[in-house]
Amino acid sequence: MNYDCDLFVIGAGSGGVRAARISARYGAKVAVAEDLYLGGTCVNVGCVPKKLFVYASEFAREFHHARGFGWNSGPASFDWATLRDNKTAEVERLNGIYGSLLDNAGVELIEGRAEVVGPNQVKVGSREYTAKYILIAAGSWPFIPDIPGKKFAISSNEAFYLENFPKRVAVVGGGYIAVEFAGIFHGLQAETHLVYRGPLFLKKFDQDLRTNLTKQMTEDGINFHLETDIAAIEKQPDGSLLLSLNNGENLEVDCVMYATGRKPKTDGLGLENTRVTLNEKGAIKVNSGFQTDEPSIYALGDVIGRVELTPVAITEAMALANNLFNNGNEQVDYNNIPTAVFSQPNIGTVGLTEEKARGKYQKITVYKSDFKPMKQTLGGGAERIFMKLIVDADTDKVVGCHMLGEHAGEIIQGIGIAIKAGATKADFDSTIGIHPTVAEELVTMRVAEPE
Repeated sequence: MNYDCDLFVIGAGSGGVRAARISARYGAKVAVAEDLYLGGTCVNVGCVPKKLFVYASEFAREFHHARGFGWNSGPASFDWATLRDNKTAEVERLNGIYGSLLDNAGVELIEGRAEVVGPNQVKVGSREYTAKYILIAAGSWPFIPDIPGKKFAISSNEAFYLENFPKRVAVVGGGYIAVEFAGIFHGLQAETHLVYRGPLFLKKFDQDLRTNLTKQMTEDGINFHLETDIAAIEKQPDGSLLLSLNNGENLEVDCVMYATGRKPKTDGLGLENTRVTLNEKGAIKVNSGFQTDEPSIYALGDVIGRVELTPVAITEAMALANNLFNNGNEQVDYNNIPTAVFSQPNIGTVGLTEEKARGKYQKITVYKSDFKPMKQTLGGGAERIFMKLIVDADTDKVVGCHMLGEHAGEIIQGIGIAIKAGATKADFDSTIGIHPTVAEELVTMRVAEPE
């Protein structure tokens, strides 16, 4: 059968664009449909603008620390509109780059919402396309629970485009986005409250990291409402929001942002016209090769709900393109994926938590270090560095590394390579440190805490 294209991609996010480009490089005829913005969540309302906001939120602290190093300046002021609009200009620049990448690769870009109408048919607007393979890379969308006054809440999507910066804000949730935005709002001088229904946020991370981060964020002035949820939101005559908490207390703020998870963006895709199935969380079911129950349809990235990180979607996309159009047989390894939380201070982590390691190995050795970094000695700050190595005592392999502190994400990227390569504690010990740096502590930990 003659198809309009070899691969039709639904979604021009990081995964979809990479799959399209690599497939086209292998000689496939490719089309991509996108109904919102090029670059997906990461570029537009995720990783990129969030990191820019994190940078902005750290300056007030830096101005304060600078005095201890001899820098004197007048009172600093913050202008929200400047940050917001400069961020938007950068995002739009990146949108253009994504468009150029697709164009240069010979990929046809189709603007509009795509709907699958059959195993090899996709409809966009009034036009129908046929394809040998269809790839669903539609991403995910923020979830806000149904409560009275839900319409007054925003998600992280809207937070990037607020008309006015709030003086008081409540962030609801306990994952990456909630913790990062709590730091952003607080660093930009808003009175910040983090409301979370659990006893401690970032539940999939190492317990020591969570405890130390909570302590430092509390000392920095962020207000925590743990084991608490919002029962209702009521708008007041002055425009403020009155939050009724499930513990009987009230909290008045100017903005409430929900970061209570994201759901795979499958609505309206026409999956009911195929044999594609979803799991209990609404994610598309795929096998190890990203093939759905409909053999001609594949899916990857956030929409399959495995590891919802941009670099993971890109890795999945490269493997799929190679397998479909280059006779490859790649499998994505989801073990030891380094990740960072751009909280303040940052978290960087790779490998097993102590809790997971104790369940997997007969005996482990845990190395910890907690210290005040050199920069804080003159800067007068209270931020501390916490580092932790987890070692399988029988093989001496480092099976987990966790860090809390400035530049944690940058440092853990390198450690991730070492752990992926199977480095032992002896390898760490025999490596000469770079002095004076925070990172050298990772190769000088000598005192062990036995199981």
